[in-house]
Amino acid sequence: MPDPQQLGRLDSWEGVRAVVAGFGVSGFAAADNLTHLGASVIALDESEAGDRPDKAELLEVLGATVRLGEGTTARLPDDVDVVVTSPGWKPDAPLLAQATARGIPVWGEVELAWRLRDPAHDTPWLAVTGTNGKTTTVQMLEAILRRAGLRTVACGNVGLPIVEAVMNPEPYDVLAVELSSFQLHYTSSMRARSAAVLNVAEDHLDWYSSFGDYVADKGRIYQGVERACVYNVADPLTEQLVRDADVVEGARAIGFTLGTPGVGMVGVVEDVLADRAFVEERESSAAELCTLADLASPAPHFVANALAAAALARSHGVPTTAVRDALRAFRPDGHRIAEVGTFDEVIWVDDSKATNPPAAMASLQAYEHVVWIAGGLAKGASFDELVQRVRDRLRGVVLMGQDAPVIAAALSRHAPDVPVFHLPAGETAPMDRVVAEAAALAHPGDTVLLAPGCASMDMFDNYGARGDAFVEAVHRRQRSTDQ
Repeated sequence: MPDPQQLGRLDSWEGVRAVVAGFGVSGFAAADNLTHLGASVIALDESEAGDRPDKAELLEVLGATVRLGEGTTARLPDDVDVVVTSPGWKPDAPLLAQATARGIPVWGEVELAWRLRDPAHDTPWLAVTGTNGKTTTVQMLEAILRRAGLRTVACGNVGLPIVEAVMNPEPYDVLAVELSSFQLHYTSSMRARSAAVLNVAEDHLDWYSSFGDYVADKGRIYQGVERACVYNVADPLTEQLVRDADVVEGARAIGFTLGTPGVGMVGVVEDVLADRAFVEERESSAAELCTLADLASPAPHFVANALAAAALARSHGVPTTAVRDALRAFRPDGHRIAEVGTFDEVIWVDDSKATNPPAAMASLQAYEHVVWIAGGLAKGASFDELVQRVRDRLRGVVLMGQDAPVIAAALSRHAPDVPVFHLPAGETAPMDRVVAEAAALAHPGDTVLLAPGCASMDMFDNYGARGDAFVEAVHRRQRSTDQ
């Protein structure tokens, strides 16, 4: 019987019995490509939502077995050689726990993708992780690489499933890879050309048994790095992860900072993003990457993302002109510090993507006086540090969602004088009420900021739906005040 741990892209996988746990985007990609390679595939998912039934029908025509619906993941089939899991599955999920107990390897889609790389085309991976800012940074990186004339794609936790990118018959020159801690947890053999950890803060404590376990998974991205380990000077944990990593001899540690960069760093000098890492005379000079005015936002976390993306691109030999031109043209996706409009001298900003306290804190620190709209599913997070750091900026707070009391308690402890409105349960037009209450709290010159610090699924399908509802409610109120 073939051992899947010894197989690659050019081998026959015939006779390998693979179970794919989860049939979302990455699960389908894994099942599809394993079937293509000749493996005997069983895909299992408790959910029948979305296009899963249609994709199941397609895969079954190709020879796979797909079982959807309640109870399908309770028991691991008897004859299994490898399990490929979707990233959201916890290690103690029955299917995965049974695999571990039986000594069956458990891979993520990223691990599968690494093993299926084309040996004739050693496409390097430039990889990014962090509690916040991953998607924006990877999209910036993709834009810079393309501006340099390289065939690339953003993949992994954003954009294209990484198995699809790796298996593309026309090889990419380089991949811009976003990796979540969940994906890294199930990855062991990956070796990025260069990698960045943007920041590490408490998140997903409903998934991890400890913060230390979460940090350790983030650090896996640096293992085996060949060229550059990019870290955040303002976040000592990220530098420690570099120190702890086993990298290829000659790999460099490259810090990014919002201050003046030291030798071997990228940073900001007055209004210029500057490179003192990838220039020949870095002891005495720096290269200009772009100016703050070139960026879509001067928010500190947006500038930090640009610096990290630039550092990764420069480690791959991209010229400064490509960095500058790409960052000038780059615009973030919706629901990321997106200005909705200004009326009654109040600025309205949608940052629904801020789904944990560190992300919300970064948004809040970009504005002087803020009416903060927050709440949802806190995922076990604490808001005490956030409130302590931003309380002097808060004009008022509008709370909504299941874990609003968690935020309210932190406000009561650390900012008792800040006025707080709680959205009542069962409100028929919740976001209209939220916007109305925020408008009542705001003064001319203030910013009303949707940066919930929480996941959205208690009230909305996803953070995008939450942001859309906010934008629509703001526009309705603007139209009513203009009449």
